[in-house]
Amino acid sequence: GMNAAIRGVVRTALAKGADVFVVWEGYQGLVDENTIKKVDWSFVSGIMNKGGTIIGSARCKEFRTREGRRQAAYNLVRQGIQYLVVIGGDGSLTGANLLRSEWSSLLSELVEMKSITQEVYKEYEHLAITGLVGSIDNDMCGTDITIGADTALHRILEAIDSILSTALSHSRSFVVEVMGRNCGWLALMAGVATGADYIIIPESPPAVGWEKNMCEVLEQGRQAGRRCSLVIVAEGAIDTNGKAITTRYVQDILKGIGHDTRITILGHVQRGGTPSAIDRIMSTLVAVA
Repeated sequence: GMNAAIRGVVRTALAKGADVFVVWEGYQGLVDENTIKKVDWSFVSGIMNKGGTIIGSARCKEFRTREGRRQAAYNLVRQGIQYLVVIGGDGSLTGANLLRSEWSSLLSELVEMKSITQEVYKEYEHLAITGLVGSIDNDMCGTDITIGADTALHRILEAIDSILSTALSHSRSFVVEVMGRNCGWLALMAGVATGADYIIIPESPPAVGWEKNMCEVLEQGRQAGRRCSLVIVAEGAIDTNGKAITTRYVQDILKGIGHDTRITILGHVQRGGTPSAIDRIMSTLVAVA
């Protein structure tokens, strides 16, 4: 959905008569030379169905330093930019807020260094930033859903549906780990949508003795005629003592009651693929707004 957001921002700004630039390779592009490029209407044609981002993304060690952010400020001012749209998660938006909070002092330093004039400082004294939350984890407070979360959920459902075919054929139990860092939204929604027998998420650590309860739940399903069992574990899952609950630990427990158990860690397959309709539409709406 990030490309839909890029498209929405670019075309809305162009329609209002603004000049639009894109920064290639994220914050690295703000610091580097010649990576801020002016774009036109056709630049964002045919990108709605593409995963990821067409303008790239990269972590930037230099931007973590005062000198790097000062260079970023200089590069923006040099292009005549004082309105910035940032699409990303916690790290990206934290970096954007830091740049905004330091903006005036960074320009003052550039004046002292004679990199810009006092007149340029006055013209670009304020930096306006709009943040669009892009994260498959859906872990940002104040948002209904973040860009990419619905698409990631679809990837998880597709994978689990395929896994269940094997599980059913061989009468196996599967323990599936999904992403989400410290947020269990993906695990919970995937568990509901796939009819998982047991779901473990960090927001609701299972009580002491959960292992016995999990085994009882799975055994009840088998006794009722089910040929397979599914446990979904969020990557940040913990117990009430704060100890990590791993897929290997869950597998060992299920093997202990005689289940032929396999582990699947979905990993980065959750982060790619064609964006869902909801992500395309929602990203466009928030970009236009």
